[in-house]
Amino acid sequence: MKQIPDKDILLFKSCLVSVEYPGIESSTKFVFDKLGIDYEISPQQTCCTGLGHYSDIFDQFTTTTLGARNFRIAQSIDRPNLVMMCATCYAINKKVANILNNKDEVRERVNDVFKESDLDYLVYEKDSTRSSENIFHVVDILYNKRDEIAKHVKYDLSDFRIATHHGCHYCKVHYDDTIGGFRNPQILDELIEFCGCSTIGFYDHKRTTCGSGFRQRYSNKDLSLKVTEDKLMALKEDKVDILVHLCPNCHVQFDRYQNLISENTGEDFDIIHLNIAQFMAIVFGADFNSVVGTQAHTVPIESKIDNLKEVD
Repeated sequence: MKQIPDKDILLFKSCLVSVEYPGIESSTKFVFDKLGIDYEISPQQTCCTGLGHYSDIFDQFTTTTLGARNFRIAQSIDRPNLVMMCATCYAINKKVANILNNKDEVRERVNDVFKESDLDYLVYEKDSTRSSENIFHVVDILYNKRDEIAKHVKYDLSDFRIATHHGCHYCKVHYDDTIGGFRNPQILDELIEFCGCSTIGFYDHKRTTCGSGFRQRYSNKDLSLKVTEDKLMALKEDKVDILVHLCPNCHVQFDRYQNLISENTGEDFDIIHLNIAQFMAIVFGADFNSVVGTQAHTVPIESKIDNLKEVD
């Protein structure tokens, strides 16, 4: 397995996390602190451009330039390892690193922009940030600390039927860097098992997209929601209580639209949605409001988890 750090980490802030589910960030910090992971957040870091890039608002060069800036910010505070809470940030930043390191003409153009803007301190040197060695998703870091997880488990969620959704931008973009496989991804299932629970494993539609597709949510809404509906129906047939995922965009698609799909179809989907960091934070004993951020969810977490059972 690739070398995964537990120190010198820049925890990369996500627009969707901050705006939609800030509890993902506070849960990530809570779990990282419990597991002894060394990280920092920088107020100088800017957006990866994900939503705009995949909606054709930001072109690749603009995205690459902003990525180079963020890489240099991380290096300037001695935090060369960038860890993403969002699968889109993960996929985009890995692509940017590959472009900067493998396309000399693009790197030179990016550095010309910095020099012309009197930002010489941002000039990017080839291979100073490497896709496989410096850019990770939160789940990579958690998996690296898997043997420590059981020590911090306070509550038992094993009575719930739990399923996982791994997210396209983690599993289906940079195949060589995906831990736990990309044909039938297992990393979330394994992390949940280290928390003392089990998942239902494979289910119909497990590998399909959440339905968002960024622009599809807006330009082809009926198609987008039909894909989400199909997945929710598969989860309902398997009597799933909790769906755990790793991407805030997937989280939006399931949590924000589940009630709408229920109204449109007449189907009752009794499923709550949690990011893996939120799930682990709950298991570790975090406060629902101040850490897990359940008040930001459309589907109430308390509709399922209203009485936590302590581990024996």
